[in-house]
Parts: sequence; structure tokens; C-alpha cells
Amino acid sequence: MQSDKLIETLLEQTRQIINQAEKLKSYDLNTLTWKENEISWSILECLEHLNLYGDFYLPQIAMKIENSSTKAEIEFSSGILGNYFAKSMLPKEKLNKMKTFKDKNPLNANLEKKVIDKFINQQIKLLGLLNQSRNVSLNKVKIQTSISNLIKLKLGDTFQFFINHIIRHLNQIDKIQTAMKNA
Repeated sequence: MQSDKLIETLLEQTRQIINQAEKLKSYDLNTLTWKENEISWSILECLEHLNLYGDFYLPQIAMKIENSSTKAEIEFSSGILGNYFAKSMLPKEKLNKMKTFKDKNPLNANLEKKVIDKFINQQIKLLGLLNQSRNVSLNKVKIQTSISNLIKLKLGDTFQFFINHIIRHLNQIDKIQTAMKNA
């Protein structure tokens, strides 16, 4: 895939993510913290989960882009592992449940509406990083994963994985809203 085309697609997805998150700001705290049951997440818990991942990935991506002496290439080719991780995050009709790492699980955390602002601010930072990434190699810049510091993904794959993960949980938020209406 062409690097520019990938970045444009990711920028558009991120803009849509921001728009969806902006709508959540009008909800009251009861709606944002409603849960279908004691082991399911609320809207704010979904966003806090994403914030925890943003706290891990965004500073690292920023540092790697800033310190990279690589040049942008016309073509980005996804790595085998990166492609697998990115695709595994995409929402499916029947959501495939995944175990959340304990340090990224906000279940029963006492959360406030400022979680939404932090999430939106992270997405704005992501837009900036995507634009900055036009000047470096999406293939050669490597980002450590939250799974293990031994597993590193290409920058292009990391962006796809990170954004697909967000889309997955925004899809989960849609399901929470549907369940709330039917409760």
C-alpha cells in the first residue's frame, strides 16, 4: 500500500473517532458509567482503557519519529506479525473477547467525564503524529508493543493496530448504548 494513502486513511479514521467521542461529552455521568452487569465495562471504562494504551504508545511513537533519521518511502508493506495484530483488533460481527492486561483494565475504577477530554486530546496528538510520520519510514521505524519489549512492530503497523483497537472499543460503546436502551 502507498504510505501516503495509508496515512490519509488513518487520519480520516482518527477524525471520525474524535467526532464520535465529542458526542459523548453531552452525556450525563449516569449514562457514561452505566453497565450491563458487574463484569462489563461502562462507556468511561472503555475510554479509560484506550487512554491507558495511549499513555503507552503515543509518547513512544513521538520519540521514535522525532529521533528517526529514516526517509519516507512510497510503499508501506505490513509485517506478518503487525498485519496479524492490526487485523485481530478489527471489530467482527460476534465480538471476539480478548483478555485485557491487568494494568490496562479499568473495571470498577472511579472515573469522571474528564476521561473523555483526555481521550480526545490523545486523538488530536495522534493526528499530529500521523502527519509527522509522512517524513519518516513507516517500514523501518519500530515501536515496542505493550505485550513485550521484545516484540516490535513497524510504525505503519503500530498505527493500524492502535487505531483498530480504538475502533473496536468505540464499537463496544455502541453496543453498550444499545443495551442501555433495551434495559
